[in-house]
Amino acid sequence: MLQNAAQSYQTNQATTATPAELTFMLYNGALKFLKLAKAGIQKSDVELINNSCQRVQSIINELIITLNDAYPISQQFRTMYDYMLRRMIEANVRKDIEAIEEVEDFFLQFRDTWKEAMVLAKNRG
Repeated sequence: MLQNAAQSYQTNQATTATPAELTFMLYNGALKFLKLAKAGIQKSDVELINNSCQRVQSIINELIITLNDAYPISQQFRTMYDYMLRRMIEANVRKDIEAIEEVEDFFLQFRDTWKEAMVLAKNRG
C-alpha cells in the first residue's frame, strides 16, 4: 500500500511538473542510477550494472529528444549528451567505474546549474 502511494505521488509529480522541473527530475534520476551502477560494479552484479546503465542511457536519450533547436546552445548540449551516452555504453560494456564517474560529474554540474537557473527564473517571474 505504501509503495502504491509513493508511485502515485511520483506519477502525479511528473504529470504536473513544468518542463524545467522535468529536466531537473531527469538529472536527479540519472544521478540515482549512476550510483546504482557504481554499486553494481563494486558488488560485481552484472544485472544491476546493465539495468542502471540502460536507465541512464534512456534518460540521456530523453534529454536529447527534448532539446529545443530554436536555441543555439541546444547543439552544445546535444554534443555533450551524445558524448555522455557513448561513455555510458562503454561503462556498461567494460564495467568501467571511471566512465560512470565522469558522466556523474557532468550530471552533477548540469543539475546544480539547472537548479540555479530555475531559482533565478522564479525570482524574475
